[in-house]
Amino acid sequence: MNKNKPLQVVMLGAGLNCMGGIASVEKLILEQGIPEFHLKHIATIENGSMVKKSLVFLKAIVNFSRTLFTKEVDLIHIHFCSRGSTFRTTILIVISFFFRIPIVLHAHGAGFEIFYGNLPLLIQRNVSYLFCHCSHFIALSESWKKFYTTNLGLEEDKTIVLPNPVKFPLQTKDSQNHNPNTEDSNTINFLFLGRIGKRKGTFELIKAFSLISSQQRSRASLTIAGDGDLENAHALIKDLDLTNRIVVHDWVNSEERDALLAKSDVFVLPSYNEGLPMAVLEAMSFGLPVVTTPVGGIPELISHGTEGLLIDPGNIQELSSAMQTLIKDEDMRNSLGAKARERVASLDIQKYCLTLMSIYKDVVKDIK
Repeated sequence: MNKNKPLQVVMLGAGLNCMGGIASVEKLILEQGIPEFHLKHIATIENGSMVKKSLVFLKAIVNFSRTLFTKEVDLIHIHFCSRGSTFRTTILIVISFFFRIPIVLHAHGAGFEIFYGNLPLLIQRNVSYLFCHCSHFIALSESWKKFYTTNLGLEEDKTIVLPNPVKFPLQTKDSQNHNPNTEDSNTINFLFLGRIGKRKGTFELIKAFSLISSQQRSRASLTIAGDGDLENAHALIKDLDLTNRIVVHDWVNSEERDALLAKSDVFVLPSYNEGLPMAVLEAMSFGLPVVTTPVGGIPELISHGTEGLLIDPGNIQELSSAMQTLIKDEDMRNSLGAKARERVASLDIQKYCLTLMSIYKDVVKDIK
């Protein structure tokens, strides 16, 4: 093998225009690049109908197989989550095994524990067998590592905890939109980013906002942005007479997301389950205090009263109280926000890609 030639990596996962955390992570990695490695990305799923998704995956299999037949590939990096993503991943693993190319599996998403637990035992064993025979496995948190090693039998030393990366903004406030002489300068802007629906606690958030005292609510606003059940969100906001305080957007692109973060004072994500949400990491990188729940990998990054406020999933009163506390306590907002930004400094995409390079090198060291 030519030591001066970059090692070749095929990365498989969601299309880069897909909504959600996997595409966000992939884009950050591809934009930053991995030193000493050349990355080729193949989309295994795109937004659209079931027919379109099936055709995209069939095209991915053809592209992937042709690449392995015609080019020297040193490593395969597969991003996956639950349900259909897991089944697509098992097919890709089998193809990779045929060519005897080492695989890095990269677990995302919040629903794999429930999904795996509901699978028939035989399918569980097959998934476990394939996962265990991959070279390395990346989990988003220590709690997820424990799940995979305990329930699927993955080896401890080959299961690596690597929280999602974040691209650090150069500034944490949009100074043009924080003029102390403007009428809205005292308004505390809450922000929710993510799929609108039950799992993310969106409707509980709207109800919690309605419980804020009228005096405090007069100086607060809530922006909700994401795909999902926008219709019911709008209906609930109207029923609670909050149309003048809550704004709902469809899914926003990265530039629009950053603009919303720069104009916000507090980020809220009252999820019932999570992996390690990119939205929380992005909010923390902007220096925003976070009100969220201790699910998935979140409590490994946020301690209650240090980087944010943690509330029990589904506890509307507790969520409302946390929001009211941050409306009235500017010092707390500033302190939590500063510590939140400091906490995720190690997850900057540049450092992340250097860590990923080390993982890649460890995988391919036996064939160098």
